[in-house]
Amino acid sequence: MSSPGFDTSNALLALSNNLADTVEQVGGAVVAINAGTRISPSGIHWRNGIIVTSDESLQRYDEITITLSNSSTVPVTLIGHDSSTDIAVFKIENADIPVAKIGDAKTLKVGHLVLGLGRSHEGDIRAAMGIVSVVSGTWRSMSGGNIDQFIRPDITLYPGFAGGPLVDAAGYVVGMNTSGRRGTAITIPASTVNRVVDQLLAKGHIARGYLGLGMQPVRLPKNLKTALNLTSAGGVIVVNVESNGPADNAGVLIGDVLVTFDGTPVNDTGDVLALLNSGDRVGKTVKVQVIRGGALVELAIVIGEKSAPQE
Repeated sequence: MSSPGFDTSNALLALSNNLADTVEQVGGAVVAINAGTRISPSGIHWRNGIIVTSDESLQRYDEITITLSNSSTVPVTLIGHDSSTDIAVFKIENADIPVAKIGDAKTLKVGHLVLGLGRSHEGDIRAAMGIVSVVSGTWRSMSGGNIDQFIRPDITLYPGFAGGPLVDAAGYVVGMNTSGRRGTAITIPASTVNRVVDQLLAKGHIARGYLGLGMQPVRLPKNLKTALNLTSAGGVIVVNVESNGPADNAGVLIGDVLVTFDGTPVNDTGDVLALLNSGDRVGKTVKVQVIRGGALVELAIVIGEKSAPQE
């Protein structure tokens, strides 16, 4: 039962109009990506002249065009892409389209209303409304990408919505939507998108740290953990050392068991790759601890840069 003097119909109408206004205001910065696929992913005019979209939705990176809100199409050129965070970045020349207002996904709380937007290749804007169902801390994608927040909006990710924006109630784009397991929506937060865009604009690829090691996870005996005062249950054993690589130059030997990297315990190879994939350690000297002959040995490794993949 509504409270006396409270007009439910007017409140719903105001909410409905506000949502429609938000779609109209943000929608100008949403484009369709035409990349030779049956279903066109969407994209976001993230910065002036910069379009971001879902990398996994693309089958090619050349001869790409985008469809704008007025149904016109214009060409774009690839700046770079990062499959580990599912972000591809393109450049658009002299396109008179609005730039998205980028917000901060850290303001999201479970239960907040959000909108997912997409654009069809005919130029029509599409929208889905829902709430934020999950917000948690940093996570690592299946391919090793570091994502600043785990955000699961309870919206239907209709065909073509991948690469489109997640919009908060204030009309800010707080991230890029992509498809998670079983087609559920996952949002890559704006901070992660900005970091990837910055790196791609600077280098054309994402810097990946490189050790020059072959490694396998191992479990540590309880008595060894106790003797060395280690908290982690395992580490990674070195099975191959690349000649003249960063680790070789630092004195790492086959049979060493790596247990800490830059002060962080490592339990498996995924932990090491995640620490390297951030790219901010390339060229820096990092201290690692290895077990050698039953004793802890500390080494200093100058992190190299993994060669960028060829397109």
